[in-house]
Amino acid sequence: MRQAGRELLSLALMDARNHTLQLFGQFQNALEGVNFAVPPLATLNPPLWELGHVAWFQEWWIGRNLQRALGPRCEPVHARLASMEPNADRWWDSSQVPHDTRWALDLPDVGNCRAYLLDTLECTLELLEKVGDHGDSDDALYFYRLSLFHEDMHGEALAYTAQTLGLPLDKPLQAAFTPAPLALREPLLIPATVWQMGSAGAGFAFDNEKAAHPISVPEFEIDAQPVTWAQYVEFVGDGGYDRQELWHPEGWQWLQAAAGGEGRRGPRYVEQIGVASGAVMQTRFGQPMRMLGNQPAMHMTWWEADAWCRWAGRRLPAEVEWEVAVHKAARRGFRWGDVWEWMGTSFRPYPGFTPDPYQAYSQPWFGTHKVLRGASFATRARLKHPKYRNFYRPERDDIFCGFRSCAL
Repeated sequence: MRQAGRELLSLALMDARNHTLQLFGQFQNALEGVNFAVPPLATLNPPLWELGHVAWFQEWWIGRNLQRALGPRCEPVHARLASMEPNADRWWDSSQVPHDTRWALDLPDVGNCRAYLLDTLECTLELLEKVGDHGDSDDALYFYRLSLFHEDMHGEALAYTAQTLGLPLDKPLQAAFTPAPLALREPLLIPATVWQMGSAGAGFAFDNEKAAHPISVPEFEIDAQPVTWAQYVEFVGDGGYDRQELWHPEGWQWLQAAAGGEGRRGPRYVEQIGVASGAVMQTRFGQPMRMLGNQPAMHMTWWEADAWCRWAGRRLPAEVEWEVAVHKAARRGFRWGDVWEWMGTSFRPYPGFTPDPYQAYSQPWFGTHKVLRGASFATRARLKHPKYRNFYRPERDDIFCGFRSCAL
């Protein structure tokens, strides 16, 4: 999809909108009776805000953007056309509407939000059809690809918001959002190499993937799959949550605060860990479920992943090691895409980084966030890419995240 032309992009944009509305239907079933009221949490947005923001972003960068044909060369700040919704910027401009104020906004009702979604998509598809003789150039299609991937990200955000709120899902979605068991393999030894890190060449790339640059990578050993529940339960059984020496100092502070508030003794949403039996009960979309020992352990912070690695005498992978393994060890059993995977490295710019027009995407978060690589079961297939860098603060555990380890 990063190199998709007009026809494929048109179909994908319609598919993304249908997926957004399908997921939002789960919220409508559960929350319409209370006017979509949800608690003001730092990790989620009000559902109607999330819905309108998806449409606003597409209109802002495509329908209202007179420089859309310039792609990454578009000026971040320039005069734009008026929105088809007069209050759109006041409601849904994420860079101008502080997160904690979004609960107090006079947002339109669900019918008007849906109408805005439909109108903005129609405008986008009409403009895409008229892109011109050079319509398949990367610059001309840049904002259509960006808007597609942006909507896919917010689709996954709706999924983990439903998990946070304990909303029930329709059976097909519940099945799709259940991590599959893993075929366990021995760790893989990856030979030393010089790796071209970052994205280069034709097609779309996010700004934090640029610029491409070589890195010398020594030989390393990496797990063939993410750490499983059976492996994580051993850490819990060995007193992992009580042993300060296993934790990064900031991680130990986080744990004490969490333990004081909610009695944290395992990953988020875990109701019970049977150390003797290995049984793990984790709430999935409001429903307690027994997790299998060979399913990926999920919903832990970076601090917990790091503590497990210290306990096991291992470490989290560097980004470059994970990326090399994806490309070099796929035929040897390296498996990814089940859960987002915490990396040992902090989120920082690559050498030569310059922000793309959507300047709030990467640049504000360098240095404070940790990188996650891969994808989860809730990630749309077209967004999955071995160069893609996801990033969250180390205390986030509401996302569908796990980890794998490397030898020291």
